[in-house]
Amino acid sequence: MVPIVSIVGASNSGKTTFLEKLIPELVGRGYRVGAIKHDVHGFEMDREGKDTWKLKKAGAQTVSISSPSRIGSIRETEGELGLDEIAARYFWSEDILITEGFKRARFPKVEIFRSAIEPEPICGPADNLAALVTDDPLEVDVPRFSFADITGVADFIEERFLRGRRKRRALVQLDGKQLPMKDFVEDFVIGGIEGMLSSLRGWEKPKTITVHIRLEEDD
Repeated sequence: MVPIVSIVGASNSGKTTFLEKLIPELVGRGYRVGAIKHDVHGFEMDREGKDTWKLKKAGAQTVSISSPSRIGSIRETEGELGLDEIAARYFWSEDILITEGFKRARFPKVEIFRSAIEPEPICGPADNLAALVTDDPLEVDVPRFSFADITGVADFIEERFLRGRRKRRALVQLDGKQLPMKDFVEDFVIGGIEGMLSSLRGWEKPKTITVHIRLEEDD
């Protein structure tokens, strides 16, 4: 699965501002970066009266809008998806997924801390805290970076989560959960699927192959 690092902190601590500087630094190093903002209160991306809003109100489960350079999609879910499932479904081709929020998720966290906002950091070792970004003179058991040290944080993320990592060539999901595969299994799956499909009429050597299989009909 793509590495996931969550940027967390109290409200108004500067998480978004920090991410606006960190993401370009990682992109400038050649990495494909995905980003998710967590909203515990729910959100609305559509506006009443717009065509997509009308289609959704008419009963469509999923509504998308497409242009020559981007696509946006609004999909109803029965409950909140886990961060690992979101990553597997929508971000598996990225090199790293950076989230804003998701403090309760199990993934490594970099906390943005300002004593003027919160008296103590909101995360500790039990929360999988990986690093702290602050200008306050705190003694902590994890690497500490100043707000201005964007390069240092990017170096830390690159060394710990990206360098030497083999990018997976195949993704297999079981009901939305990614199935981990060893290298030889991945090679077997890719070779088997490519070999079978290459015998079909219309086959041309592709860059990617997408296969969706439904084993049971929905009730």
